[in-house]
Amino acid sequence: MIAHLLAHPHVFWLVLGGLLLVAEMLGTAGYLLWSGLAAVVTGLLSWVLPLGWELQGVCFAILTLVAVFLWWRCLNSRKKPPLGEILNQRGQQLVGRRLCLDSALVNGRGNVRIGDSSWPVVAESDLPAGSEIIVVAVDGILLKIRSV
Repeated sequence: MIAHLLAHPHVFWLVLGGLLLVAEMLGTAGYLLWSGLAAVVTGLLSWVLPLGWELQGVCFAILTLVAVFLWWRCLNSRKKPPLGEILNQRGQQLVGRRLCLDSALVNGRGNVRIGDSSWPVVAESDLPAGSEIIVVAVDGILLKIRSV
């Protein structure tokens, strides 16, 4: 077996690459993909070019690092959505939003319509209907507002 691997080192790299890619499909979230591809490319290079084991190992390491670096650059160059679009807490997305009161606040409490839903609001003082307000904080489902 060892004699076969020494005579045909590309078989080792192709099998290693295949095993890493199969392991990647089992759910490693991308960690083994780049090493698997680097092993396959190293296997193909050692099949075509007469490379020693040392050079094959260096080639594998360099290809893995280059592939990971290129993927990292690709991920970082994507346009990132604003923070408000990725939050799971919908109320937090409303902080800083300017709204118009549909009905007057009584005792500093009332409701405001946002899209197709009604949100309870609280302010320090009563405000008439039609007032322009801004959401300054969220406490559970209660929006804390102030007049603009």
